[in-house]
Amino acid sequence: MQNHLTIRTLLSFFASLLLFTMIASGQEESYPVPPEAEKQADVPEGKIEGPFALTSQIYPGTERKFWVYVPAQYDAQKPTCSMIVQDGLNRAKEWRLPQILDNLIHNKEVPPIIGIFVDPGIVPVANSSSDKAQPRFNRSFEYDSLGDRYARFLISELLPEVAKVYNLSIEPNDRALAGASSGGICAFNAAWERPDAFRRVLSTIGTYVGLRGGNKFPTLIRKTEPKPLRVFLQDGSNDLNIYAGDWYLANQEMLSALKYAGYEVNHAWGEGGHNGKQGAAIMPDALRWLWKDHPQPIKAGMNAPGEKRVDIILADSGWEQVSSGHEQAEAPACNAAGDIFFCDSRAGRIYRVGEDGKTRVFAEQTGRISSMAFGPDGNLYACNEGRQILRFDEAAKSTTFIADASCQWITTLPDGLYYSDSSASALYWSDYKGQKRQVDQLPIGVSGIVPTADHAFLNVGGDQSVYTWQFRVAENRALDARQRFGYLHLPDGELATGLSGMTVDDKGRLYVTSKLGVQVMDQLGRVNVILYGPPSSPPTSPATGLAFGGAALDRLYVTCREKVYRRKLNTKGVKTFEAPIQLPRPSL
Repeated sequence: MQNHLTIRTLLSFFASLLLFTMIASGQEESYPVPPEAEKQADVPEGKIEGPFALTSQIYPGTERKFWVYVPAQYDAQKPTCSMIVQDGLNRAKEWRLPQILDNLIHNKEVPPIIGIFVDPGIVPVANSSSDKAQPRFNRSFEYDSLGDRYARFLISELLPEVAKVYNLSIEPNDRALAGASSGGICAFNAAWERPDAFRRVLSTIGTYVGLRGGNKFPTLIRKTEPKPLRVFLQDGSNDLNIYAGDWYLANQEMLSALKYAGYEVNHAWGEGGHNGKQGAAIMPDALRWLWKDHPQPIKAGMNAPGEKRVDIILADSGWEQVSSGHEQAEAPACNAAGDIFFCDSRAGRIYRVGEDGKTRVFAEQTGRISSMAFGPDGNLYACNEGRQILRFDEAAKSTTFIADASCQWITTLPDGLYYSDSSASALYWSDYKGQKRQVDQLPIGVSGIVPTADHAFLNVGGDQSVYTWQFRVAENRALDARQRFGYLHLPDGELATGLSGMTVDDKGRLYVTSKLGVQVMDQLGRVNVILYGPPSSPPTSPATGLAFGGAALDRLYVTCREKVYRRKLNTKGVKTFEAPIQLPRPSL
């Protein structure tokens, strides 16, 4: 027995030494060719058509080619699944993808899939008199960049072009994205930005490092409400380790973040470098896993997440449409009963949503209202474009509360209200008799004001700053100790946050609208959760306001363009016009 153990130990030692020598000399380990990558008898072959040329308006001046793999089982009468592979036919061939699809489709291990193999764009040289000029190579810009640009290219330019000839399913559950290296992060990013269009992601040797912001993904995944995605990751321990980061560690960070957030995620780690060898070897198993249980839909948060620092999301409680058909819904506010009021600023009308969820007109011909808040007297206070603050009683009769006030945003307390004045770039305090005074200058252009639930501080935010500011509420409602306090996440390439409203809950958390969704900060100004926006709220059209409402104050209402949504959360809002509440000591 001891001799056998010694022999096995020696063999293991020599195998490790051989692998080390191969890596040190620049060689990399090889992987066996899977049987599914070989031509098999009686398996019908699909066909590859192309190359086809494609120009783009989203990437102006670019030219590219794409190819289409059509399985033998394709039926033009049925909408067919698709898989878009970045880096074109070369990547598909490196993975032996056409042959693997032939075999897996024939054995009914995956559904019939049309493969779309698309190259990155190039911008050709326009000056033909120069024989030394090179084209602009768009691969890194298109693939490594965050944001929704590439997803829009796929949805509005590539897929419609292929759909002219083939019957492609438009269901997101029937679409997969795949790529290697920069193409890997590109595939994940497009699905991340548009889970309404893509649900399955295959990423090999993915570039989740600091080339163009890909290193942000693990943090965003952990903070953002889970999206309905299924993700397969592959990488090797000898992948690149350069100025932008360590590829292998970055892929492990992605796996850890996806698991933490409750995603369906699988992986294959090896010891290879930055190449497609292991990716080709694991391709059949990766595809089987990606398409398992099809056509059962992929859902968000399929795997139970671990304990969260902030657990406000309730299972099976998504956004519910409350009202629609408005020109521009905004400025939501909650009264003592929990009813939500909002204005249609373009129509000059205020609406009321009761506990029954029905929308009723509250006031007509109000002019443009930018912000509203209820006082303890049951009156509704509103910033009007006519340089005044209006006061509406319960019968919707309006009077001028404060004249000559270029009011943008307003928030109420038991004994008065704060409002911002754009003409003076200042914050004002007024009691409910209309006696006003300036209490501080504004550090930024304001698009949200709300006190903390204990009334000790005043939060102020603006669309043009990634920071929110906080003022201390001093004696006689004066403000001091102004500080840049909270930090918001921005979409890639954006300079404006999209902040257009703020509210608080009874745990001291601050809820802020943004282009990424509703960002939820703890008492220390750190974003813990990002609630993914309502269906009609893509990143380019963020929510226009938010407020807690309902009899239990556990429903978050969001205005978004022509619609109003709500969702139930595992928390409770506060009415700032009532007595302050004691907050728990924050966990540092």
